[in-house]
Amino acid sequence: MRFVVVILVVLVPFCGMGQKLKKADKILIQHIQNHIQYLASDALEGRRAGSAGELKAVNYIVAQYQALGLQPMGTDGYIQSFPIDEGKKLTANSFLHINKTPLILDKDFFPLSNSGVANFTSKTSMALNEANQVWFKDLNEAFEENASNPHFDINQWVNTTVKNVKQKGATALFLFNKGSVVDNIQYNKFDSTKAFEIPVIYITKEGFTKALGNEIETYEVEASIHFEHATRTAHNVAAFIDNKAPNTVILGAHLDHLGYNQDHNALDINDQIRNGADDNASGTSALIEIATSLAKKSPKNNNYLILHFSGEELGLFGSKYWLEHPTYQGPFNYMINMDMVGRYDTARKLTVGGYGTSSKWAGILANTPTTLLTHYDSAGSGPSDHASFYRKDMPVLFLFTGSHSDYHKASDDWDKINYIGEAAIIHYIQAIIKNTDAVGKLDFLKTREQAMGKSSKFSVSLGVMPDYAFTGTGVRIEGATPGKLAERLGLKGGDILLQVGEYKLVDVMGYMGALGKFKKGDKTTLIYKRGSEEIKVDIEF
Repeated sequence: MRFVVVILVVLVPFCGMGQKLKKADKILIQHIQNHIQYLASDALEGRRAGSAGELKAVNYIVAQYQALGLQPMGTDGYIQSFPIDEGKKLTANSFLHINKTPLILDKDFFPLSNSGVANFTSKTSMALNEANQVWFKDLNEAFEENASNPHFDINQWVNTTVKNVKQKGATALFLFNKGSVVDNIQYNKFDSTKAFEIPVIYITKEGFTKALGNEIETYEVEASIHFEHATRTAHNVAAFIDNKAPNTVILGAHLDHLGYNQDHNALDINDQIRNGADDNASGTSALIEIATSLAKKSPKNNNYLILHFSGEELGLFGSKYWLEHPTYQGPFNYMINMDMVGRYDTARKLTVGGYGTSSKWAGILANTPTTLLTHYDSAGSGPSDHASFYRKDMPVLFLFTGSHSDYHKASDDWDKINYIGEAAIIHYIQAIIKNTDAVGKLDFLKTREQAMGKSSKFSVSLGVMPDYAFTGTGVRIEGATPGKLAERLGLKGGDILLQVGEYKLVDVMGYMGALGKFKKGDKTTLIYKRGSEEIKVDIEF
């Protein structure tokens, strides 16, 4: 009964495309809905890469291809397992208490990522620096003392200060900032720099208010600071349709989502499941149905490699791993990626990215008519798995129906999908595949870099393409989009964005969150690093 309601809702955009709902389309729509309802159900707990829910999704996909009789093309049947480096984090039994008050990790304090490790106790005053005790340093004093020094680097200051206080007998160093200058001290779980010889802990403004404040009071400190370096195992799925053809087409979509936001990459803050119906149960279901169609009858001048990637939400981990450890050697013709193809409507057109990655795409797309409202983007890069293949000099296409208010939130659920719109997109992709069959092997072209983001909900943009493989602190960029703000500012590939206004940037997700705080016309400052030089510029969005 609920399926009937959904069909009635989505009939309007379908009729707007000037098509009739044929029996085959009804069956296709039912299949899409069945896939998405399962993949985006609470039972899969958001399909976080490397989780039990992700493995349920993997097993579901594998069952589809087993039923079709597709050739397995993983390392273990259809599955390719790969490790996810979770980085360095505090052990579960680490803690910090001040005057018997427990401080909360990340909210009240965090260790520097190259902090030393130790169990320690101390009775100390913020105003006194005595041997065998914890020392306190206010970063604001360092900024004030170096206000006239344009080359002042707070990280270098911290490194020097830690060495000095260690030599003078400090057992640990607590840093805080009582001023208004943003210090950009952050925790980077992938930091590989040499660890300090003593624990170094940053007390946030919330933690300072909660547990400190009186400089002459004696504080009783108890702490245990230890790290662990954890990994978890994620899974790609690979299946193959062998037509004995000279070239192979790769069809891909990512299967993972955000779980309960354990990796802190959601745009809402709560402990709910992020089911990811559009992102990317929609692309996963589309790929299953396209593979189903190709298994029954496919154009014969290409083979077809079906790849479902995990770890996309963490930085294209699955597609990068597959390219580094391919389960099939090719040669390859082109790659089509489907990511968030479930929210088509007249306001959110279908974006077809990557047409500039081959001189032949323009003619192929021109000869593939569709009633869908489409927007074409030439860029081969972008924040989804096709970018991994583009960087390996492979022609790509990227299908995407645009962002929305539920993007990376717990509200991205199955009942908001435009199932008829997705069915039309599947037909369009099938037509593209058919029309490439007579073209032969596509040539490859480099394209301009695409500006930030799979999410287009931001009202402002710098116009940069982040390097999603970068694991240092900040956002390293691959390039600036011609005509956009970043190019006018002179930003170049390799520059590392550190801060926008008061918002410190530790990674791409932090950058996305910072952009959401601004609107067109806002003036602020941008801090970025080029080589060893830190540059601060005024900007207006």
